[in-house]
Amino acid sequence: MTKRDLRIVFMGTPDFALASLKALIDAGYNIVGVITAPDKPAGRGQKLQQSAVKVYAVEKGLEVLQPINLKDEVFLNTLRSLKANLQIVVAFRMLPEAVWRMPQYGTFNLHASLLPQYRGAAPIHWAIINGETKTGVTTFFIDEKIDTGAIIASKSVNIAPDETVGMLHDQLMTLGSQLVLETVELIENNKVQTTIQPASAELKTAYKLNKDNCKIDWEADIDTIYNKIRGLNPFPSAWTTLHNSDEKLDIKIFDIEKELTQHQKTIGTVLTNKSNLKIAVKGGYIIIKTIQFPGKKKMDVQALLNGYKFYDEAFVR
Repeated sequence: MTKRDLRIVFMGTPDFALASLKALIDAGYNIVGVITAPDKPAGRGQKLQQSAVKVYAVEKGLEVLQPINLKDEVFLNTLRSLKANLQIVVAFRMLPEAVWRMPQYGTFNLHASLLPQYRGAAPIHWAIINGETKTGVTTFFIDEKIDTGAIIASKSVNIAPDETVGMLHDQLMTLGSQLVLETVELIENNKVQTTIQPASAELKTAYKLNKDNCKIDWEADIDTIYNKIRGLNPFPSAWTTLHNSDEKLDIKIFDIEKELTQHQKTIGTVLTNKSNLKIAVKGGYIIIKTIQFPGKKKMDVQALLNGYKFYDEAFVR
C-alpha cells in the first residue's frame, strides 16, 4: 500500500486538531474530506466564526463537511460518497457506530493522555490538576464507548513542576501530530499491533470542566491549590470570590508562585504590599502574578495594585 492508496477523512475542530491535519498534508497523505464543527457566533458582534481546522481545509481546497447531526442520512450518504478507507479523529466529538464502522481500515482517535488513564473531555487539565509528573498521547481504534478502544500507539512526556495547561497543551499538540503520522504509517504498512486497554479499579477520569470544579478551594493544601490554578491556566481559568470591604467580586487567577512557610494567618486572608499580592493557605502562601477582575482584561498584579485598594480585612473564599 502507498500513501495515495489511503483515502483519509479527517475529523477535528480546534488548533489541537489542526496540527495533525497539517502534518498529514505535509507528509503527502490523501485527505478526501474534512469534518468539523459548524460555524458558531463569537465575539461582541456575534459574527460566525470558522473552526481552525475549517479555515486551513478551505485554504488547501479540501472538501469540508459541517454536520449538526452525525446520524443524519444526508450526511452519512455524503460521507460514504467520499469512499474513505481510513478516518482520523482529533478533538472532535463522539461518533455514532454508523460513522466509525464505515471505513475499511477503521477509525482511530488521538487522545491527550496515556490511556486508560484520563478518559474523558479534559485530560490535559486533569493531569496537571492532579499533580501528575508524566502524561502523553495515545492513538486507539474507536469503539462504542468513550476512549476505551484498542490502543495502537502512545508517546509520553514529563510534566514540569511549574508547567501550565497552556504549555502542556502545545507540547502534546506537537507530540500528538507526530503520533498520528506514525499511526498512519503503521496502518499503511500493515504493521498495527493493538493492545486492549486493561481494566483497572484505579482509573482517573478527565471530567468535563465547569464553573463548580474550576472554583478554588482555599481550605486545600498549598500544592493542591497550586496544581489546580496552573492546571486551569490560561483556559478556562481558576476563579474565586474576593471579599474586599463592601465589594464581592468573582475574579480569575492565572500565573502564580508558591511560598512554603508556616504562618498564623486565617486561611484565605489577602496580603498585599506595593508590588505583591498573596493568599494565606495551609503550608504557606499563593503569590498571584496575573489576575482578572470582572469586565476587565487580564493584568499584571503590580499594575492592579497601582490603582486598586485592598483593605486589611480582605479575603477570598
